[in-house]
Amino acid sequence: MIFQPFDLAQLPDLMRWFPDQVSVRTWGGPQFRHPFDERSFREDAKVDSLASWSLVAQDGSLCAFGQYYLRAGRCHLGRLVVAPGLRGRGAGRRLVRELYEVGTSVLGTRECSLFVYESNTVALGLYRRLGFTEAAYPESSGGLEGMLYMVATELPESRMGSRSLHR
Repeated sequence: MIFQPFDLAQLPDLMRWFPDQVSVRTWGGPQFRHPFDERSFREDAKVDSLASWSLVAQDGSLCAFGQYYLRAGRCHLGRLVVAPGLRGRGAGRRLVRELYEVGTSVLGTRECSLFVYESNTVALGLYRRLGFTEAAYPESSGGLEGMLYMVATELPESRMGSRSLHR
């Protein structure tokens, strides 16, 4: 898989990963509109305003998607998702590691944060295995019911050296 900036031509593929309101809101948060169309999905996913990245297979198919941005002084990871048919095969681990490395470097931070619904036990398990721990959210927490705020200072085996992440 290749880690690269998200290609807007793959937006329809990404949209297909969310067949219902529960799946899109678990991924995109409670404000994400459903039903959605390409315009509303693009707006709510903020693909035009946030650093949006993907893992792409050799054949060009979209395997995973995620974003990073500065939030509360940390590189915040958001809207992390793996293609339904690839879940449980290491793509999520790879995506988080790649976003962590490029995001902390670009933003000049030492820590990453993310939100996850407590009910999303598979994602929660992955984040814990990667070294994320629960922390108090440093800002107003309105609208975050049922979510955990997690922080990591370093990921296990996350040092990728001088290897280019933009290939």
